[in-house]
Amino acid sequence: MTTGPVWHPISARDNPQLQRLRKLAQDATAYRKMGGVWLEGDHLARAALQRGLRPALALITDVAAADESLRALADQASKVLVVSPALFKTVSGLESPAQIGFDLQLPPPLRIEPQADSVVLDRLQDAGNVGTILRSAAALGFRQVLALKGTAALWSPKVLRAGMGAHFGLRLVEGLSVSDLDGLKVPLLATSSHTDALLHEAELPSPCAWVMGHEGQGVDEALMARCALRIGIPQPGGEESLNVASAASICLYESARRRLTRQG
Repeated sequence: MTTGPVWHPISARDNPQLQRLRKLAQDATAYRKMGGVWLEGDHLARAALQRGLRPALALITDVAAADESLRALADQASKVLVVSPALFKTVSGLESPAQIGFDLQLPPPLRIEPQADSVVLDRLQDAGNVGTILRSAAALGFRQVLALKGTAALWSPKVLRAGMGAHFGLRLVEGLSVSDLDGLKVPLLATSSHTDALLHEAELPSPCAWVMGHEGQGVDEALMARCALRIGIPQPGGEESLNVASAASICLYESARRRLTRQG
């Protein structure tokens, strides 16, 4: 007969376990030193569990603990801390905090998978853009995301929230230099206003790696020089450029559509 975790009521703001969670929740890069990530809210918690991941610890409010489904969610952790909503708010980095969160062990570092359909993030600064691209990559079959140095921290709370659970279905490698991409053995494709071809006309290789550049500066020159194709996205509405997350979604969709057409 199996038993659930022990539930520990916590009332002290300076409790060491709460201090750890506070750091993970409010410092974008704390996970790199602390080896864990903060998943706030039942959606991220369920997404991790659905991928077979089990948290070391759950934090739940006494109010949420009265909800049977949230209580069952917390019971998936090895240990559960119960706090008041006011104390939970001191941990959360959100203006309107959730009522439950997980401390999940950070996945071990991964190496580049040479032949994988990939997305390369070149110094993207906005956490919302990065998380949105991760969602698109997961949805459209690009299972590897490679982040160059200067890109928003992939496991930061903001990117995790924007990714909506996509992290757990992706192979994520960050902190890379341009030369590290030598380990990638598929063609690099980049969007550019100086195009070799337009997206709907270009011969798109498969597998491939789409390169998405800095929101203001675009793709680094040295990285662009490595790209097999520079591809333009038609914009009949006349706008000068697209948001990088929107551009990524369009490009990944077109690659996925071509792949499915070939398979069919």
